[in-house]
Amino acid sequence: MNYQTRFVDADRSAFFPTLRKRVNQHFKEQGISHYGNQKMIAKTFVLLALYFGSYAAILTLSVNPWLLLPFAILMGVGKAGIGMSVMHDALHGSYSRNATVNRWVGYATYFIGANPTVWKIQHNVLHHTYTNIHGLDDDIRTKLIIRLSKHAPLQWVHRYQYVYVFFLYGFNTLFFIVGDFIKLLKYNRGGMVKRQKVRFNIELSKLIFTKVLYIFFTIVLPMIITPLTWWQVLIGVLAMHFTAGYILTLVFQMAHIVEGVEQPLPNEEGNIENAWAIHQLETTANFARYNRLLNWYVGGLNFQVEHHLFPNICHIHYEDISPIVEQTAKEFQLPYHEMPRFRDALSSHVKMMKSLGEIPAGAFSIS
Repeated sequence: MNYQTRFVDADRSAFFPTLRKRVNQHFKEQGISHYGNQKMIAKTFVLLALYFGSYAAILTLSVNPWLLLPFAILMGVGKAGIGMSVMHDALHGSYSRNATVNRWVGYATYFIGANPTVWKIQHNVLHHTYTNIHGLDDDIRTKLIIRLSKHAPLQWVHRYQYVYVFFLYGFNTLFFIVGDFIKLLKYNRGGMVKRQKVRFNIELSKLIFTKVLYIFFTIVLPMIITPLTWWQVLIGVLAMHFTAGYILTLVFQMAHIVEGVEQPLPNEEGNIENAWAIHQLETTANFARYNRLLNWYVGGLNFQVEHHLFPNICHIHYEDISPIVEQTAKEFQLPYHEMPRFRDALSSHVKMMKSLGEIPAGAFSIS
Protein backbone atom coordinates (compact mmCIF):
# COMPACT_ATOMS: atom_id res chain seq x y z
CA MET A 1 0.00 0.00 0.00
CA ASN A 2 1.30 3.46 -0.93
CA TYR A 3 0.13 5.79 1.77
CA GLN A 4 2.14 8.55 0.08
CA THR A 5 -0.48 8.91 -2.66
CA ARG A 6 -1.28 12.57 -3.29
CA PHE A 7 -4.07 14.45 -5.02
CA VAL A 8 -2.71 16.46 -7.93
CA ASP A 9 -5.09 19.22 -8.99
CA ALA A 10 -3.56 20.36 -12.26
CA ASP A 11 -6.52 22.66 -12.99
CA ARG A 12 -6.33 24.32 -9.55
CA SER A 13 -10.08 24.13 -9.10
CA ALA A 14 -11.75 27.00 -7.26
CA PHE A 15 -14.62 24.76 -6.15
CA PHE A 16 -13.56 24.02 -2.58
CA PRO A 17 -12.26 27.51 -1.70
CA THR A 18 -15.56 28.93 -2.95
CA LEU A 19 -17.62 26.35 -1.08
CA ARG A 20 -15.65 26.75 2.13
CA LYS A 21 -16.10 30.52 2.00
CA ARG A 22 -19.86 30.14 1.55
CA VAL A 23 -20.23 27.59 4.34
CA ASN A 24 -18.19 29.73 6.72
CA GLN A 25 -20.36 32.71 5.78
CA HIS A 26 -23.46 30.66 6.63
CA PHE A 27 -22.26 30.04 10.17
CA LYS A 28 -21.22 33.68 10.53
CA GLU A 29 -24.61 34.98 9.36
CA GLN A 30 -26.47 32.56 11.63
CA GLY A 31 -24.21 33.45 14.55
CA ILE A 32 -23.68 29.80 15.43
CA SER A 33 -20.74 27.49 15.99
CA HIS A 34 -20.02 24.59 13.64
CA TYR A 35 -19.63 22.33 16.67
CA GLY A 36 -22.39 20.49 18.50
CA ASN A 37 -25.01 22.20 20.66
CA GLN A 38 -27.71 21.28 23.17
CA LYS A 39 -29.45 19.10 20.59
CA MET A 40 -26.27 17.08 20.29
CA ILE A 41 -26.00 16.69 24.05
CA ALA A 42 -29.65 15.62 24.30
CA LYS A 43 -29.16 13.05 21.54
CA THR A 44 -26.11 11.69 23.35
CA PHE A 45 -28.06 11.14 26.56
CA VAL A 46 -30.98 9.50 24.71
CA LEU A 47 -28.74 7.01 22.89
CA LEU A 48 -26.65 6.23 25.96
CA ALA A 49 -29.87 5.75 27.96
CA LEU A 50 -31.18 3.36 25.30
CA TYR A 51 -27.97 1.34 25.41
CA PHE A 52 -27.40 1.22 29.17
CA GLY A 53 -31.10 1.18 30.02
CA SER A 54 -31.58 -1.95 27.94
CA TYR A 55 -28.51 -3.47 29.56
CA ALA A 56 -29.87 -2.67 33.04
CA ALA A 57 -33.19 -4.28 32.13
CA ILE A 58 -31.40 -7.48 31.12
CA LEU A 59 -29.53 -7.55 34.43
CA THR A 60 -32.50 -6.81 36.68
CA LEU A 61 -35.76 -8.04 35.16
CA SER A 62 -36.98 -11.42 36.43
CA VAL A 63 -38.87 -12.60 33.36
CA ASN A 64 -38.70 -15.40 30.84
CA PRO A 65 -35.26 -15.20 29.19
CA TRP A 66 -36.81 -14.92 25.75
CA LEU A 67 -38.55 -11.72 26.85
CA LEU A 68 -35.10 -10.22 27.40
CA LEU A 69 -34.12 -10.72 23.76
CA PRO A 70 -35.84 -7.48 22.61
CA PHE A 71 -33.67 -5.58 25.10
CA ALA A 72 -30.55 -7.12 23.54
CA ILE A 73 -31.79 -5.93 20.15
CA LEU A 74 -32.45 -2.47 21.62
CA MET A 75 -28.89 -2.47 22.94
CA GLY A 76 -27.79 -3.06 19.36
CA VAL A 77 -29.92 -0.15 18.16
CA GLY A 78 -28.38 2.03 20.85
CA LYS A 79 -24.89 0.75 20.08
CA ALA A 80 -25.25 1.65 16.39
CA GLY A 81 -26.70 5.06 17.31
CA ILE A 82 -23.77 5.78 19.61
CA GLY A 83 -21.38 4.79 16.83
CA MET A 84 -23.03 6.98 14.20
CA SER A 85 -24.26 9.95 16.22
CA VAL A 86 -21.94 10.32 19.21
CA MET A 87 -18.44 8.89 19.02
CA HIS A 88 -18.19 9.51 15.26
CA ASP A 89 -18.37 13.28 15.67
CA ALA A 90 -16.16 13.17 18.76
CA LEU A 91 -13.39 11.30 16.96
CA HIS A 92 -13.58 13.82 14.12
CA GLY A 93 -13.20 16.61 16.69
CA SER A 94 -16.55 18.14 15.73
CA TYR A 95 -18.62 17.21 18.80
CA SER A 96 -17.20 20.08 20.87
CA ARG A 97 -14.68 22.87 20.48
CA ASN A 98 -13.06 21.44 23.63
CA ALA A 99 -10.53 18.74 22.71
CA THR A 100 -10.85 17.11 26.12
CA VAL A 101 -14.61 16.73 25.68
CA ASN A 102 -14.07 15.19 22.25
CA ARG A 103 -11.55 12.76 23.67
CA TRP A 104 -13.81 11.59 26.50
CA VAL A 105 -16.92 11.36 24.34
CA GLY A 106 -14.79 9.48 21.82
CA TYR A 107 -14.26 6.81 24.45
CA ALA A 108 -17.83 5.77 23.66
CA THR A 109 -16.09 3.82 20.89
CA TYR A 110 -15.37 1.19 23.52
CA PHE A 111 -19.13 0.65 23.96
CA ILE A 112 -19.34 -0.75 20.44
CA GLY A 113 -16.35 -3.00 21.06
CA ALA A 114 -13.98 -0.90 18.94
CA ASN A 115 -10.81 1.10 19.58
CA PRO A 116 -10.59 4.90 19.08
CA THR A 117 -7.04 4.91 17.69
CA VAL A 118 -7.72 2.13 15.20
CA TRP A 119 -10.98 3.81 14.21
CA LYS A 120 -9.27 7.17 13.64
CA ILE A 121 -6.65 5.63 11.38
CA GLN A 122 -9.04 3.48 9.37
CA HIS A 123 -11.85 6.00 9.13
CA ASN A 124 -10.53 9.53 9.62
CA VAL A 125 -7.18 9.03 7.87
CA LEU A 126 -7.55 6.27 5.27
CA HIS A 127 -11.23 6.41 4.39
CA HIS A 128 -11.61 10.19 4.42
CA THR A 129 -8.35 10.77 2.55
CA TYR A 130 -8.46 7.92 0.03
CA THR A 131 -12.21 7.45 -0.33
CA ASN A 132 -13.10 4.48 -2.57
CA ILE A 133 -9.50 3.98 -3.71
CA HIS A 134 -8.69 0.28 -3.89
CA GLY A 135 -5.75 -0.72 -1.72
CA LEU A 136 -5.82 2.47 0.33
CA ASP A 137 -9.37 2.82 1.67
CA ASP A 138 -9.75 0.00 4.18
CA ASP A 139 -13.53 0.43 4.15
CA ILE A 140 -13.74 -1.08 0.65
CA ARG A 141 -11.13 -3.75 1.25
CA THR A 142 -12.35 -7.26 0.38
CA LYS A 143 -13.69 -8.83 3.57
CA LEU A 144 -13.86 -12.62 3.51
CA ILE A 145 -16.22 -13.22 0.58
CA ILE A 146 -17.46 -9.63 0.22
CA ARG A 147 -16.09 -7.78 -2.83
CA LEU A 148 -16.55 -4.01 -2.53
CA SER A 149 -14.17 -2.75 -5.21
CA LYS A 150 -14.26 -3.38 -8.94
CA HIS A 151 -10.47 -3.53 -8.84
CA ALA A 152 -10.33 -6.36 -6.29
CA PRO A 153 -9.85 -10.01 -7.34
CA LEU A 154 -13.12 -11.58 -8.48
CA GLN A 155 -14.13 -15.11 -7.47
CA TRP A 156 -17.09 -17.26 -8.47
CA VAL A 157 -18.69 -16.96 -5.02
CA HIS A 158 -19.06 -13.20 -5.45
CA ARG A 159 -21.88 -13.74 -7.94
CA TYR A 160 -24.13 -14.46 -4.94
CA GLN A 161 -22.85 -11.70 -2.67
CA TYR A 162 -25.82 -9.41 -3.30
CA VAL A 163 -27.83 -12.04 -1.38
CA TYR A 164 -25.54 -13.32 1.37
CA VAL A 165 -23.95 -9.97 2.11
CA PHE A 166 -27.01 -8.85 4.04
CA PHE A 167 -26.44 -11.67 6.48
CA LEU A 168 -22.70 -11.09 6.84
CA TYR A 169 -23.11 -7.36 7.50
CA GLY A 170 -24.54 -8.25 10.89
CA PHE A 171 -21.21 -9.66 12.09
CA ASN A 172 -19.22 -6.51 11.39
CA THR A 173 -19.02 -5.26 14.99
CA LEU A 174 -18.06 -8.73 16.19
CA PHE A 175 -15.00 -8.51 13.96
CA PHE A 176 -13.90 -5.42 15.91
CA ILE A 177 -13.04 -7.61 18.88
CA VAL A 178 -10.26 -9.47 17.05
CA GLY A 179 -9.82 -7.32 13.96
CA ASP A 180 -8.60 -4.29 15.91
CA PHE A 181 -5.49 -6.21 16.95
CA ILE A 182 -4.70 -7.08 13.33
CA LYS A 183 -5.30 -3.51 12.18
CA LEU A 184 -3.24 -1.98 14.98
CA LEU A 185 -0.27 -4.16 14.01
CA LYS A 186 -0.69 -3.30 10.32
CA TYR A 187 -1.04 0.42 10.97
CA ASN A 188 1.97 0.36 13.26
CA ARG A 189 4.08 -1.23 10.50
CA GLY A 190 2.90 1.52 8.17
CA GLY A 191 3.97 4.21 10.65
CA MET A 192 0.44 5.49 11.12
CA VAL A 193 0.17 4.74 14.85
CA LYS A 194 3.13 7.02 15.52
CA ARG A 195 1.47 9.78 13.50
CA GLN A 196 -1.47 9.63 15.92
CA LYS A 197 1.04 10.69 18.61
CA VAL A 198 0.53 7.53 20.63
CA ARG A 199 2.99 4.82 21.58
CA PHE A 200 2.33 1.38 20.14
CA ASN A 201 3.07 -0.54 23.36
CA ILE A 202 0.75 1.65 25.39
CA GLU A 203 -1.99 1.46 22.75
CA LEU A 204 -1.65 -2.31 22.55
CA SER A 205 -1.96 -2.56 26.35
CA LYS A 206 -5.06 -0.36 26.27
CA LEU A 207 -6.48 -2.48 23.47
CA ILE A 208 -6.04 -5.70 25.45
CA PHE A 209 -7.45 -4.18 28.64
CA THR A 210 -10.52 -2.65 26.99
CA LYS A 211 -11.32 -5.80 25.01
CA VAL A 212 -11.20 -7.88 28.20
CA LEU A 213 -13.37 -5.28 29.94
CA TYR A 214 -15.86 -5.33 27.06
CA ILE A 215 -16.13 -9.12 27.18
CA PHE A 216 -16.63 -8.97 30.95
CA PHE A 217 -19.33 -6.30 30.51
CA THR A 218 -21.25 -8.08 27.77
CA ILE A 219 -20.80 -11.75 28.68
CA VAL A 220 -19.32 -12.44 32.09
CA LEU A 221 -21.28 -9.97 34.23
CA PRO A 222 -24.71 -11.07 32.91
CA MET A 223 -23.75 -14.68 33.63
CA ILE A 224 -22.77 -13.74 37.20
CA ILE A 225 -25.73 -11.50 38.06
CA THR A 226 -28.60 -13.12 36.17
CA PRO A 227 -29.89 -16.71 36.10
CA LEU A 228 -29.25 -16.81 32.36
CA THR A 229 -27.24 -19.75 31.06
CA TRP A 230 -24.11 -19.20 28.98
CA TRP A 231 -25.87 -20.01 25.73
CA GLN A 232 -28.74 -17.64 26.52
CA VAL A 233 -26.24 -14.85 27.18
CA LEU A 234 -24.45 -15.74 23.95
CA ILE A 235 -27.69 -15.49 21.98
CA GLY A 236 -28.29 -12.05 23.47
CA VAL A 237 -24.77 -10.87 22.67
CA LEU A 238 -25.07 -12.13 19.09
CA ALA A 239 -28.46 -10.43 18.70
CA MET A 240 -27.00 -7.16 19.97
CA HIS A 241 -23.98 -7.31 17.69
CA PHE A 242 -25.95 -8.48 14.67
CA THR A 243 -28.37 -5.56 15.06
CA ALA A 244 -25.62 -2.98 15.50
CA GLY A 245 -23.39 -4.44 12.80
CA TYR A 246 -26.19 -4.62 10.29
CA ILE A 247 -27.28 -1.01 10.86
CA LEU A 248 -23.77 0.47 10.92
CA THR A 249 -22.51 -1.37 7.87
CA LEU A 250 -25.58 -0.84 5.73
CA VAL A 251 -25.65 2.91 6.41
CA PHE A 252 -21.97 3.29 5.49
CA GLN A 253 -22.28 1.11 2.38
CA MET A 254 -25.22 3.06 0.99
CA ALA A 255 -23.01 6.14 0.86
CA HIS A 256 -20.13 4.69 -1.15
CA ILE A 257 -21.06 1.34 -2.67
CA VAL A 258 -23.91 2.50 -4.87
CA GLU A 259 -24.43 3.19 -8.55
CA GLY A 260 -22.85 6.31 -9.99
CA VAL A 261 -20.01 6.77 -7.51
CA GLU A 262 -16.44 6.40 -8.73
CA GLN A 263 -13.69 3.99 -7.67
CA PRO A 264 -10.58 5.60 -9.18
CA LEU A 265 -7.02 4.31 -9.11
CA PRO A 266 -3.75 6.25 -8.77
CA ASN A 267 -1.81 7.04 -11.96
CA GLU A 268 1.60 5.61 -12.86
CA GLU A 269 3.26 8.06 -10.47
CA GLY A 270 1.03 6.83 -7.65
CA ASN A 271 -1.09 9.98 -7.47
CA ILE A 272 -4.76 10.78 -8.00
CA GLU A 273 -5.23 13.29 -10.81
CA ASN A 274 -7.98 15.27 -9.14
CA ALA A 275 -8.67 17.84 -6.47
CA TRP A 276 -9.36 16.16 -3.12
CA ALA A 277 -12.75 17.88 -2.69
CA ILE A 278 -13.90 16.94 -6.19
CA HIS A 279 -12.78 13.38 -5.51
CA GLN A 280 -15.10 13.37 -2.48
CA LEU A 281 -18.03 14.47 -4.65
CA GLU A 282 -17.32 11.73 -7.18
CA THR A 283 -16.96 8.92 -4.65
CA THR A 284 -19.73 9.74 -2.17
CA ALA A 285 -23.54 9.81 -2.21
CA ASN A 286 -26.31 11.17 -0.01
CA PHE A 287 -29.63 9.49 0.60
CA ALA A 288 -32.98 10.40 2.19
CA ARG A 289 -31.92 13.95 3.07
CA TYR A 290 -35.43 14.91 4.16
CA ASN A 291 -36.15 11.93 6.38
CA ARG A 292 -36.24 13.53 9.85
CA LEU A 293 -36.03 10.30 11.85
CA LEU A 294 -33.15 9.00 9.76
CA ASN A 295 -31.33 12.33 10.00
CA TRP A 296 -31.53 12.19 13.79
CA TYR A 297 -30.57 8.56 14.25
CA VAL A 298 -27.76 8.01 11.74
CA GLY A 299 -25.84 11.09 12.76
CA GLY A 300 -25.98 12.80 9.39
CA LEU A 301 -24.36 9.83 7.64
CA ASN A 302 -27.05 10.13 5.00
CA PHE A 303 -25.36 13.49 4.27
CA GLN A 304 -22.08 11.82 3.41
CA VAL A 305 -21.17 14.41 0.77
CA GLU A 306 -21.26 17.17 3.37
CA HIS A 307 -19.54 14.97 5.93
CA HIS A 308 -16.64 14.11 3.62
CA LEU A 309 -16.15 17.72 2.60
CA PHE A 310 -16.48 19.07 6.15
CA PRO A 311 -15.72 16.33 8.70
CA ASN A 312 -14.85 19.05 11.23
CA ILE A 313 -18.47 20.28 11.22
CA CYS A 314 -20.92 18.55 13.57
CA HIS A 315 -23.52 16.48 11.73
CA ILE A 316 -26.44 18.44 13.17
CA HIS A 317 -25.59 21.22 10.67
CA TYR A 318 -25.42 19.09 7.53
CA GLU A 319 -29.05 19.52 6.58
CA ASP A 320 -28.65 23.30 6.63
CA ILE A 321 -25.44 23.44 4.60
CA SER A 322 -26.41 20.78 2.06
CA PRO A 323 -28.23 23.25 -0.25
CA ILE A 324 -25.05 25.36 -0.30
CA VAL A 325 -22.96 22.34 -1.24
CA GLU A 326 -25.43 21.18 -3.89
CA GLN A 327 -25.74 24.62 -5.50
CA THR A 328 -21.98 25.20 -5.55
CA ALA A 329 -21.40 21.78 -7.11
CA LYS A 330 -23.91 22.61 -9.84
CA GLU A 331 -22.25 25.96 -10.52
CA PHE A 332 -18.95 24.20 -11.09
CA GLN A 333 -20.67 21.46 -13.13
CA LEU A 334 -19.66 18.80 -10.63
CA PRO A 335 -21.68 15.76 -9.52
CA TYR A 336 -23.82 15.79 -6.40
CA HIS A 337 -24.89 12.19 -5.95
CA GLU A 338 -28.15 11.78 -4.11
CA MET A 339 -30.93 9.23 -3.77
CA PRO A 340 -34.16 10.75 -2.47
CA ARG A 341 -35.35 7.81 -0.35
CA PHE A 342 -33.82 5.15 1.82
CA ARG A 343 -35.23 2.39 -0.35
CA ASP A 344 -33.67 4.01 -3.44
CA ALA A 345 -30.25 3.84 -1.81
CA LEU A 346 -30.83 0.28 -0.66
CA SER A 347 -31.91 -0.79 -4.15
CA SER A 348 -28.87 0.91 -5.66
CA HIS A 349 -26.56 -0.82 -3.20
CA VAL A 350 -28.06 -4.22 -4.06
CA LYS A 351 -27.56 -3.54 -7.77
CA MET A 352 -24.00 -2.41 -7.15
CA MET A 353 -23.18 -5.52 -5.11
CA LYS A 354 -24.63 -7.65 -7.88
CA SER A 355 -22.58 -5.80 -10.48
CA LEU A 356 -19.39 -6.21 -8.42
CA GLY A 357 -20.01 -9.96 -8.31
CA GLU A 358 -20.69 -10.53 -11.98
CA ILE A 359 -18.30 -12.93 -13.69
CA PRO A 360 -17.69 -12.88 -17.45
CA ALA A 361 -19.06 -15.88 -19.32
CA GLY A 362 -16.70 -18.84 -19.27
CA ALA A 363 -14.58 -17.55 -16.40
CA PHE A 364 -14.43 -19.00 -12.90
CA SER A 365 -12.11 -16.47 -11.29
CA ILE A 366 -10.34 -13.31 -12.25
CA SER A 367 -7.29 -11.98 -10.44
